[in-house]
Amino acid sequence: MSREKFGSRLGFILISAGCAIGLGNVYRFPIITGSYGGAMFVLIYIAFLILLGIPAMTAELAVGRASGKSIASSFDVLEKPGQKWHLMKYLGIAGNYLLMMFYTTISGWMIVYFLKYLNGSILGLNAKEAGAFFGTMTADLQTTIPATVAVILICFGICSLGLQKGVERITKVMMIALLTLMIGLAVYCCTLSGAGEGLKFYLVPSLENLKNAGVWTVISAAMGQAFFTLSVGMGSIAIFGSYIGKDRRLAGETVTIISLDTFVALMSGLIIFPACFTYNNGVTADAGTVGASFLFTTLTGIFNSMPGGRIIGTLFFLFMIFAAFSTVIAVFENIISFWLDLTKLSRKKVAAINIVLMIVLSLPCVLGFNVLSWVSVGGKGIMDIEDFIISNNILPLGSLLYVVFCTYNKHGWGWSNFINEANAGKGLVFPKWVRLYVKYVLPLIILVVWIQGYVSMIA
Repeated sequence: MSREKFGSRLGFILISAGCAIGLGNVYRFPIITGSYGGAMFVLIYIAFLILLGIPAMTAELAVGRASGKSIASSFDVLEKPGQKWHLMKYLGIAGNYLLMMFYTTISGWMIVYFLKYLNGSILGLNAKEAGAFFGTMTADLQTTIPATVAVILICFGICSLGLQKGVERITKVMMIALLTLMIGLAVYCCTLSGAGEGLKFYLVPSLENLKNAGVWTVISAAMGQAFFTLSVGMGSIAIFGSYIGKDRRLAGETVTIISLDTFVALMSGLIIFPACFTYNNGVTADAGTVGASFLFTTLTGIFNSMPGGRIIGTLFFLFMIFAAFSTVIAVFENIISFWLDLTKLSRKKVAAINIVLMIVLSLPCVLGFNVLSWVSVGGKGIMDIEDFIISNNILPLGSLLYVVFCTYNKHGWGWSNFINEANAGKGLVFPKWVRLYVKYVLPLIILVVWIQGYVSMIA
């Protein structure tokens, strides 16, 4: 059976960007920016996106397109006889499942809050009251289990329709709607009374702010955020490389995807900073501990203080649903492709099996706020443990393996094979002169990011 392909380049760009664009880069980016120096953090973050993101994502796309396979067998196809790169499939697929074990729970919360704003039942709560409401909601299994199951059913249902008829068609609509909603909300928030002060902090670089936050602290935080926002390292980007032809060079596609991902992150700042400086005296969350709860406590209190807060809150959580679902659908597609490459089952049967499997795997995270709330490792609950394993370990180590595989001729696929694949077609050329940087410096940076994750945890 021939492998499915995208119906259009736009579909590939939007779906690949949708995989990278997620809840973390919509809510986490502005909060870390607020805690680590504002505009100077943004500049350093963009620099690291270029230094880390472009080569790492291009490498993963190249492996996917050259093999024409998911992570289930992409390394089997490209590795040299006797090599063990095919073992990478287990790290990659484990990362996909582990990510979805807690991501589907957070996505379910988005649905709950969207419905709460839609019917107006959450209006009138200040930030403190919203925090109490959030705690009650996460512990209410009659709410969180159905919401999580709904996310799994909807997103696997879309994937079961096929690449073009399901994933591409629906994700394109969601991504266009997401961008439209973000632009509309950003324009509105920039008209708020405190918008000028918020935008100055966000867009005008200040060495004083950088000094106050700590230069090396800001650099480390920017490097980590740039690295983790792109979802590289577990084959979720490679799968979309396997669905495209060789008419376009991969560096250009990578730049387009990263630019769209960055645009969404920057737009989220244009929503949150004017709102926070108008109604919250700035961003007061601690970047060292900020989590998804910021959306449901601080921002909920802010929306409830705004004129037309019900409409703003409804639209905000609607675009958050689109951001969440774009990632869930992309990762579910990778999981389905993994099964299709290793079994003879149909797409619909694979989807049905994984619906049951994913519901079971997601239960520990859901129950972690109720009957399993006593489970803790180093002060981290189940969701934080799952997040730490994927964000601080599988993503950086997986990316390291992709980069090494693509740059070492004797022990991997090799630079010449990688550069030929990356530069097949027309568009932006991946420069050959960066070979030494990609081969030696980039792996060192990735290792620093990985080690820094543990240093931050211990500190």
